[in-house]
Amino acid sequence: MDDFDQRLITLLRHNGRRSVSDLALELGVSRATVRSRMERLERSGDIVGYTVILRADAVSLPVRGIMLIEVEGRAGDRVVDALAGFPEVSAIHTTNGRWDLVIELGATSLTEFDGILRRIRLITGVIASETNLLLATPRSARARL
Repeated sequence: MDDFDQRLITLLRHNGRRSVSDLALELGVSRATVRSRMERLERSGDIVGYTVILRADAVSLPVRGIMLIEVEGRAGDRVVDALAGFPEVSAIHTTNGRWDLVIELGATSLTEFDGILRRIRLITGVIASETNLLLATPRSARARL
């Protein structure tokens, strides 16, 4: 993936519905170039799809955090399935090292956030956790509305 592909992907991340003509104008190339690059990125699997971002997804919750979770033995799939049922959990990542899972979560207040942490710690198979509050986000690759 070259610099042009990176610039194209950045524009698409911010608005996946931009017209090929608009993208071509912004990137200073022909529509055919943009169209062929998008098709190549789709064929190679670098672009796997386009999505809609709902206002509810775009509005940042005022209290956000990252929770690191250690899972007992082979309980990983069971814990991930349980976490997937929490609407406050926006992402679940598997990882290596001391922690088995990293989750991103948010709440409307510290009290609500504390309650979510307590409920997660009660999931069978969760044996340890560490949570860090996110104070600010100076840069994000996620779409902004």
